[in-house]
This record gives sequence, structure tokens and C-alpha cells, in this order.
Amino acid sequence: MNIKRVLIYSILSFAALIYLLPLVVMVITSLKDLDEIRSGTLLSMPQALNFDSWDKAWGSACTGVTCEGLKGYFWNSVLIVVPAVIISTVIGALNGYVLTKWKFRGSTLFFGMLLIGTMIPFQVVLLPMARMLGFLGLAGTTSGLIMVHIIYGLAFTTLFFRNYYISIPSELVNAARIDGAGFWMIFHRIILPLSIPIIVVSVIWQFTQIWNDFLFGVVYSSGDSQPITVALNNLVNTSTGVKEYNVDMAAAIIAALPTLFVYIVAGKYFVKGLTAGAVKG
Repeated sequence: MNIKRVLIYSILSFAALIYLLPLVVMVITSLKDLDEIRSGTLLSMPQALNFDSWDKAWGSACTGVTCEGLKGYFWNSVLIVVPAVIISTVIGALNGYVLTKWKFRGSTLFFGMLLIGTMIPFQVVLLPMARMLGFLGLAGTTSGLIMVHIIYGLAFTTLFFRNYYISIPSELVNAARIDGAGFWMIFHRIILPLSIPIIVVSVIWQFTQIWNDFLFGVVYSSGDSQPITVALNNLVNTSTGVKEYNVDMAAAIIAALPTLFVYIVAGKYFVKGLTAGAVKG
């Protein structure tokens, strides 16, 4: 038994090492100067820790015609992600609550139609969404990009909450109705306290999708409203001066740090939340 366990853990450790190798290379490269990068190998350790590339990536690297680093674009992404995640999660929770505990005529059909939203590729909604943003006067703005992510994420958050709430006994809601509780009191006092696992799932899912999004960001934002993924692309593809691979690697890690942090801190709750609603259909 012990031999089998050792073999399994050895295989898993080797797989994890292979999977993490690109990240290790990125970190090592970001801590080297250009001479070390040119003279060494990908896995050669830096002779001394050098954080100059990190400072430049954050505050002075060129992202096209401007050379102000990723700092401003990082906070742009924060301003986009926080309201989009909160609003899409709240509306998804309300949708799931209504579709399971306050069913109306045609609610099943409505949910089926809403599911189509989880299957629509990003590219399909580009043109109609652009026309709508132009009509509302939100084209090229942070507010417009927030609205895009809320709309596109609602199908997913509704699906998560609906599948989770269907496993909550309806007798709890019926008993509260008999006691005189209304729609909002039941949601606030009964449903929400039971929703922590699926809220974590929705937050992690939406945060990751929105933070890592490039297509919506490059299409619907411009200038100072661009998210960090667009700025990273501009930084890496800037052709002026010497190609600084250490700065590129540091910038890529800076752009990825928030999602890495979220998964490290709350990854186990993500799995628990997904499986919590898997008992009933």
C-alpha cells in the first residue's frame, strides 16, 4: 500500500513540476539582467537577485507610444473587475433564487434560453455589443467594459446559483412563507447564509474570466481605459529599443499575480462549491 502511495505521489509531483516549469523559467528570467539571459540557459539561476526589470515593468516600460509601465493599467483592471464581479454575482444569485424557489410560468424555458449564453463565443457578440455601447455613449470607456463583462457573465453566474439552490430543500422557503416572510427576507435570512460556497465559485470564475480577458478589452477600451492584458500585449510587442526579455517576463507575472493569488487562497473552496450543487439536476 505504501509503495503504491509513494508511486502515485511521485507521478503527481513530476506532473506538477512539468506544469510549473514555465512559471519557474519566467521568474528566473525576470530576475536576470540582459547579459545573463544572453550568456546562460533558461534554467540557469541568476548570479544575483535583480529587481530592476520588475520596477521597469511596473512604472516605466513602454506600452506603445507611452512609457509609464503597467501600473495605471493594473488599476484599470481592478476598477473593471471589482464592480463587474459583484454585480454579476448578485444578479446571478437573484436569478438562481427566482428560478428555483419562486418559479413562474415559462421559467424552465427561460432558463434553457439563458443557458445558450454560456455557449456563445466571444466573437459572436462583438458587433452587436459594440453597436449597443455606441448607442449608449459608452464606447471606449471603463463603464462600457464593465457592462460588457456583467452581461456576458450573467449566464454563467445564473447557472451556478440555479444548480446550487435546487439542492436546498424547498420546505425551508415554504415554512418561511407560512411565517409571513417575503421574497427579500427569505433571500437575506435563509438563502444567502447557505450560499457562501457558490458565491466563492462565482467570484473566482468571474474574477479569472474578467481579469484574463483580452478580446473584450482590446475591442471595447481605448487609451487610458485599457485593462492590463491589453497593456501587456502592447508592452511585449513594442519594437523600439532593445528587446528586454526580463521586463517582458516580469510584466507577465505582474499581470498574472492576482489570479494566482485568488486560486491559491480560495482554490479549495472553488472545488467544494462546484460539487455542492451536483446532488440534484
